[in-house]
Amino acid sequence: MNYRHLYYFWLVAREGSVTRAAERLGLAVQTVSAQLAALEQELGKSLLAPQGRRLVLTEAGRLALGYADQIFLLGSQLREALEAADNGAGRLAVGLSDALPKATAFQLLEPLRQAGAPLRLVCHEASFTELLADLALHQYDLVLTDRPVPPGGHLRVRSRLLQDVPMLIVASPALAAAWPDPARLTGAPFLLPTRSSALRLQLDQWFERHKLHPQVAGEFEDTALLTTFGRAGAGLFFVPDMDATALREQFGAVAIGPAAEVRSQCYGISSERKIDHPLVARLLGLSG
Repeated sequence: MNYRHLYYFWLVAREGSVTRAAERLGLAVQTVSAQLAALEQELGKSLLAPQGRRLVLTEAGRLALGYADQIFLLGSQLREALEAADNGAGRLAVGLSDALPKATAFQLLEPLRQAGAPLRLVCHEASFTELLADLALHQYDLVLTDRPVPPGGHLRVRSRLLQDVPMLIVASPALAAAWPDPARLTGAPFLLPTRSSALRLQLDQWFERHKLHPQVAGEFEDTALLTTFGRAGAGLFFVPDMDATALREQFGAVAIGPAAEVRSQCYGISSERKIDHPLVARLLGLSG
């Protein structure tokens, strides 16, 4: 079997499109299509069939994809193992949701870095959808995000709730002095995550439940940028519950009051593998 042809099939199946797979590979669409046709001729089976503008897997294609997943996953793990043997350090590739507080990611990853053996930590930030797509292509060992994988999908992944803490309303000292009463925040300037964030729906419901009508001074996809504006006094904002010292040190902010019904959640997501990364297995509590 020509494993390059198999790799092209694997990528097309994951992308659902020859065009998108060709873009990832940096090849012409005609080249990828010809390689797919050669693989199907070699196997004597049709692996993909057109459905509207997409390509869908045939029954033989679904079977082939399951084996291809394991083949290329093990190949990736082999490369990583050899790199680790050369430099004496393990490697952990982590995808981070842009909606996830960076302090939360640090709290979860730092114990792994301190676990004993040298570790090369590689972190990339992207949207939830992009992270899941790249996880399916084995670009990450672990994804940390603010929401679980939706039910009913075809991704072979495992999802674990790693953190679930209440939120606080905080602000810079000057702004907190201007708005000291958490029950009287109508008209107060707030910095909020965008509506693509899982947290935003909770916040909107919290405002409605408490009959508060804030002035939305800013909306941000990236939590680090949101807190940077918050530190500068641009508006009140929400952070996971923590003590006063940590609030001052991490955010330059003071607490106005709790928003206990609003929860900051972090999920760890990994691909189903025959050989789990030991640090991922430790964090997610995987057995075997």
